[in-house]
Amino acid sequence: MRFFKRYMHDIQIAVESILSNKLRSALTALGIIFGVAAVISMMAIGNGAQQEILEQIKMVGVNNIIITPVLPQDEEEGGGDSEETVGKKFSRGLTMADAEAIQTMVSSVKMLSPEISINSFAIQSGIRQQAKLVGVSKEFFQLYDLPLSHGTIFNETHEEIGDAVCIIGANIRSRFFNQVDPIGEYIKFGNEWLKVIGVLERNIISVTGHQQTGVNVINDNVYIPVKTMLRRYRDRALINQRSMSDAMRRGGGGFMIASTPANETARNYHQLDRVVVQVKESEQITPTVELLSRMLLRRHSEVQDFEITVPELLLKQQQRTKEIFNIVLGAIAGISLLVGGIGIMNIMFASVMERIKEIGTRMAIGAKKMDIIVQFLSEAVLISVTGGMIGVMLGVLASWLITQIADILTIVSFTSVIVSFFVSATIGVIFGYSPAKRASERDPIESLRYE
Repeated sequence: MRFFKRYMHDIQIAVESILSNKLRSALTALGIIFGVAAVISMMAIGNGAQQEILEQIKMVGVNNIIITPVLPQDEEEGGGDSEETVGKKFSRGLTMADAEAIQTMVSSVKMLSPEISINSFAIQSGIRQQAKLVGVSKEFFQLYDLPLSHGTIFNETHEEIGDAVCIIGANIRSRFFNQVDPIGEYIKFGNEWLKVIGVLERNIISVTGHQQTGVNVINDNVYIPVKTMLRRYRDRALINQRSMSDAMRRGGGGFMIASTPANETARNYHQLDRVVVQVKESEQITPTVELLSRMLLRRHSEVQDFEITVPELLLKQQQRTKEIFNIVLGAIAGISLLVGGIGIMNIMFASVMERIKEIGTRMAIGAKKMDIIVQFLSEAVLISVTGGMIGVMLGVLASWLITQIADILTIVSFTSVIVSFFVSATIGVIFGYSPAKRASERDPIESLRYE
């Protein structure tokens, strides 16, 4: 407070100088304004991306492992009966038997759910909409922590007899049952009428890359017991058994694959589309993955027709990548702040040269060196602080516009606002001090005689 009283006159002179040169002051502050706005908006994008990754980690489930089928390369190409294809060992593919064996034989497994999915159309009351039918076990909803808004999940009877019941996502409810309670109503998928017994809560997170990471976009899905899917819709194991019988007849009863048409060899022979396995402890994930790999290779006659991924690790790798990307973006935005500070220093040096006589006059009538330093330093700090405040408002506005226009989640943190504003004020002090000190060191007599 004593400082302000002592140097209030010097600060007033600085304010008058800024107001008398509004355009120059505004142009000087532009670097700070855009620098602060860039830092806040970039950090907001980074915070939003990290939040989305955290939500995805929750959605893939804690300690989950995803087993997905793949077709060997030669089968994907439909190689027919070439010499390379003949002699390959036969694999039954990923089946319910594999899932049951994993549950029984791997002690670290807490629960699992096999999955089979079909993309088609759902029909109800004359309304036809595209939807995804997914066959799962009742443990599926625990694996992904999917709560019901109302209704119940499958019971043992539903699963055992393959009953025609279903649980629908929030979008399915809004499309087909907007005016009525869907519980107890029927919806047609394919040739089967399914009784609705539950409705999932709406999921609001927007996710990308869910196929790779195991994140389920649940709002548009219809879930049925996996045995209902096998008995009423699709069981690729039946086709696979016929192929194996042909292979045994032509190969003499061994594991020699028979020559079949290209369209048959390219067909997906896996009974299941995915198996989601949850281990009891996070420390058991890596050894469980190794055990599952060896076990499935043995069961599939050493044919590598499956892939095992740990979605949480994939998402954490994405998070680390995004963090590095955010650091780079923050550094680029910080460079604009540095450029803004250099601009302030250049303008202040020019201001000193323009006002040499004023400096000489003030020092001649009794002003001290500190008075001159305070005058020019206050001018630089006021420009940078004002620019920082405008930059904060612009950065918050830019973050909101990014969310509205580009549909990218942004989260403006209080920390980013404070840090950006503090940095802008610090830049004013750092880059304003040198011109102010040079002004205070000028000889009064030489300043008065300066032309």
